[in-house]
Amino acid sequence: MRFLLAGALVALVAYGLIEAHALLSGPTLFVDTPLDGEQYLDGLVTIQGTMRYGVSLMLDGATLLPTADGRFETVLAFPSGSSILTLVATDRFGRSVTKTRTIYVPAMNSQPPSNN
Repeated sequence: MRFLLAGALVALVAYGLIEAHALLSGPTLFVDTPLDGEQYLDGLVTIQGTMRYGVSLMLDGATLLPTADGRFETVLAFPSGSSILTLVATDRFGRSVTKTRTIYVPAMNSQPPSNN
């Protein structure tokens, strides 16, 4: 009987730790596209990825609404030149994670910037 009670207690504690992981770890943010440094000839950029354990998601200060499973996607048009995209996911405790991506839209008849 003692071993059964001890086993049940260990299982209960393990389950509690697994469930508490989201509370302890904070939000996560995965950006699938764009890749950092990617070039977009037409200026149209698809921004997509996944947020977990968060309650808000911002892209350059504007709210993005993820689906129930945390996926997000939006398409934006950018002018010629370099742009830095900043995504911030925040959880209900105010903890946040930030991801940035730099993209480049070449001007008509121009070459991409060199890395010299």
